[in-house]
Amino acid sequence: MKGMDMAALEWSDGLALDLPLMDDTHQEFVQLLEAVERADDAHLLDAWKALVEHTEGHFGQEDRWMQATRFASSNCHSLQHKVVLQVMREGTQRAEQGELGVLRGMASELAIWFPQHTQSMDAALALHLRRAGFDLETGIVNAPAALPDELIQGCGGACSSGDDEHAAHERQPVAA
Repeated sequence: MKGMDMAALEWSDGLALDLPLMDDTHQEFVQLLEAVERADDAHLLDAWKALVEHTEGHFGQEDRWMQATRFASSNCHSLQHKVVLQVMREGTQRAEQGELGVLRGMASELAIWFPQHTQSMDAALALHLRRAGFDLETGIVNAPAALPDELIQGCGGACSSGDDEHAAHERQPVAA
């Protein structure tokens, strides 16, 4: 069985955040998700594992950038990364037990979640990194005076302003 009739996520300028390394990583995520959506049953688990492996590195990289620029380790952006990865790993375990349909459902949910995450939390992070003059390649903060005095507890975007309902919704992006 190939991917269900779903609107596949495609890379577009609307997902670009004007930070080449971040954009390249996001584009790779979209390509790997597309490979999952197109995979037949015989290749689905391998395609999914490649997506999970990429996502571990992708989220780890963003989390390191946040830590280097005064985000608290418990901020909602990092928390969302942890939740999504946990659910993706659970999907791997269920697929290894023969429940391939779980991965198809998760891929469909990720195709909905990813643009929202990118255009809100990642866009806020990209703006923060640009303001701090953060070099994604070297990890050097070129404008340290632009960093906040206090650790950023929220996501650096909409959920930082006390919108707890929005933040709670953003923490649960993928259903198992």
